[in-house]
Amino acid sequence: MKVEIFSDVVCPWCYIGHTRFARAAERFRAKGGTIEVTMRPFQLDPSTPEEAEPIMPAMERKFGANARQMIDRVVGVAQADGLEMDYANALSANTLEAHRLIEVATRQGLGKEMAERLFRAYFAEGRDVADREALAELAAEVGVQDTGEGAEAVAEQIGRARALGISGVPLFLFEGKYAVSGAQPEDAFAAAIDEVAERTGQTPIVQLAAPADGCDDGSCAI
Repeated sequence: MKVEIFSDVVCPWCYIGHTRFARAAERFRAKGGTIEVTMRPFQLDPSTPEEAEPIMPAMERKFGANARQMIDRVVGVAQADGLEMDYANALSANTLEAHRLIEVATRQGLGKEMAERLFRAYFAEGRDVADREALAELAAEVGVQDTGEGAEAVAEQIGRARALGISGVPLFLFEGKYAVSGAQPEDAFAAAIDEVAERTGQTPIVQLAAPADGCDDGSCAI
């Protein structure tokens, strides 16, 4: 099953939704299913400057007196999912370079891991996700060799998101045509995965007994 996750690394609900979906995907894999996840870029605010600034003033300019209440709510939800969010030290920054790095990582089979590292760097560690030196350090931690490529692909995928009518994230696109929006509960993601599997003929075979002696393709141990 192919799943594309449209998200932004500074979106708290993307971090929460990504984590919940990953757990639901593991449940499907445990039943014998297969899921191939591809991270796709989306910028919540393309006009955000590259030069980082503390997130709280930016949040207060955007949301006014409601900013603190909104942050407290999302931090509480994140904690319930085992995620740390430290808005006191988080830095607002443009995410275009971070998305380019995820694209490079995707080509090396490490897109999901790179996205997860960037989420943690932004929300829990106060790292500047627009700073090229910081991004190079994070890439090295994940095992990604930054080739400097990916900018055109990111622009194309951001344009594709607009063409698909995506205006909010996270959005989970199954097999290019079934969509689930938002940070759904883990069970809701699990149900969606099972439904898509059934619709597309990818429902795993359920073993009713432990495997016994038999023959595999092309060989038979006697």
